[in-house]
Amino acid sequence: MKELLMGNDAIALGAIMAGVKVVAGYPGTPSTEVLETIAKRNPGKIHVEWSTNEKSALEVAAGAAYTGARSIVTMKQVGLNVASDPLMSLNYVGVKGGIVVYVADDPGPISSQTEQDTRHFGKYAKIPVFDPATPEEAYEMIQDAFSYSEKYGMPVFFRATTRVCHSCATIDVGEFPEPTEGEGFIKDTSRWVIFPKLSYESKKKLEAREVELAKEFSKLKYNFTTGTGRIGIACGGVSRAYVCEAVNDLDENKDIFSIFNVGTPYPFPEDAALEFIKSIDKLICFEELDPVIEDAFTYLCGKHNIKLDILGKRTMDVPNAGELGVVSITKILAGLIGKEYTESQERFADLPDIPGRPPVLCAGCPHRASFYAVKQAMKGRKAIFCGDIGCYTLGNAAPLDMTDTCLCMGAGITIAEGLDYAEFDKDDRSVKFAFVGDSTFFASGITGVINGVYNKANIVVCVLDNSTTAMTGHQPHPGIGKTMMGDVSNAISIPKVLSAIGLTKVVTVDPLNQEEAINAVKELADLPGVKAIIFKSPCVAIVKTKKSAKVDRDRCIGCKKCINELGCPALYMKDGKACIDKALCTDCGLCKTVCPVKCIKEEA
Repeated sequence: MKELLMGNDAIALGAIMAGVKVVAGYPGTPSTEVLETIAKRNPGKIHVEWSTNEKSALEVAAGAAYTGARSIVTMKQVGLNVASDPLMSLNYVGVKGGIVVYVADDPGPISSQTEQDTRHFGKYAKIPVFDPATPEEAYEMIQDAFSYSEKYGMPVFFRATTRVCHSCATIDVGEFPEPTEGEGFIKDTSRWVIFPKLSYESKKKLEAREVELAKEFSKLKYNFTTGTGRIGIACGGVSRAYVCEAVNDLDENKDIFSIFNVGTPYPFPEDAALEFIKSIDKLICFEELDPVIEDAFTYLCGKHNIKLDILGKRTMDVPNAGELGVVSITKILAGLIGKEYTESQERFADLPDIPGRPPVLCAGCPHRASFYAVKQAMKGRKAIFCGDIGCYTLGNAAPLDMTDTCLCMGAGITIAEGLDYAEFDKDDRSVKFAFVGDSTFFASGITGVINGVYNKANIVVCVLDNSTTAMTGHQPHPGIGKTMMGDVSNAISIPKVLSAIGLTKVVTVDPLNQEEAINAVKELADLPGVKAIIFKSPCVAIVKTKKSAKVDRDRCIGCKKCINELGCPALYMKDGKACIDKALCTDCGLCKTVCPVKCIKEEA
């Protein structure tokens, strides 16, 4: 049956076709839809879960693979950092059932803290990497990835980038098979318990396996050459799609360029690459993100004493940050062959520029109220506001300006502790606030709180509890009481967890009740030790309302205080008076508390 599928959907259905039995992950754009699609299309015998973090997810998937069942774990590139501890050991221990570690890289970065290239991690960890160029290829390739994992008893990376994850294609989807059950877990401490001797023997096997896989991967259909031109182009992933379009525009007779696609960047398919470079005079490499393919060819030429001009990111002929595209690659190739390529020739030249859309907290977002309450409570006092990864990172934007630091998930808490320890001997110590979301609290915030209590930090932990994982698409988490399988479970109480840890005081307030929220912040700021305020109010995207607010224009004095202090996108000025966009407003009431003349009222 032919279906129009997004890349992540194709990967998900490919995993089901491969007989996946256990699926675990942590949400993170651009990877999220893989797990969600498997959950939606679950034939009924696949276990699917949003784990508390990527480390937990990988360990769950590894346990399943120990039984012979096939499993997949999903994450984005920065999530791989969290999962790296068990992953490095898992490659030494090995698996019985196929296990695929799906990592979505984010060139740009479009929705991430950093650009990271998982192909490097594959080489570092000695784990094979599969790198699809299109949704169609991803659907087929992930099935092969499971097979190779099982054949060699190893985890494998399946690395896609944003444009592969979120582009669409028509794919012929087969009938779903039964999940691969395996023979079950068989006790064998010499295999499943990692000890120095096991690691030593495993390392030797890994090195031998790398050579064997490089030869086998050279024969794979994902590593291939097209064209007969003397100028070679090496590419991988979505860059292949860009290159093919660019070459079609420039090489009408198909005699200028030849293209070598690298579908398995590690181990590098040396034999196939050697055959390719024998037929070319010059090579240029296009890839996202880092010059992995370029470096592999440079090494290969040095190893075999082959003289070849290699252009790419190292030579500054190709951009070394951000995404590539058809236009940028066409311009580079046109310059390479001395062909004129002007702006007017671009296929999208006659289209207007896409208007800028700066990221902003939604109208009615309770996080805005939480930040504003802390800001008002700390007026005239020294305070540092440590942020975290989530919607609430947008607290850094004007006019709130409530994010002084942001490093990675959960780090707001421990960064605040470090700032406090550095000022332990000062009389005028600032108040340290650490903001963290409810989902992030469970993922990586708890350990930081425990660390602070144990080491006698003086910080205020602000848990922004909007009852969902909003930034990545409103996935459930342990505090909600509903699993990805649709089961009802015990909702884990954040206040009870914090109280059990031994905080000085824990209070829960509604941030939309500004008076209550401001008073709570003032009280806790003056207490010693680690304190916590849970700002609890649901995300506006999951609690729909038909209410909105309206400005009494006769009473409005045009002071702009509501706009200048809140930055809500539903507020704007017209003819010198404040106005409210009814399509955006949720009547959260925050602007009413700010207005000095009380001219904002509810309107059904």
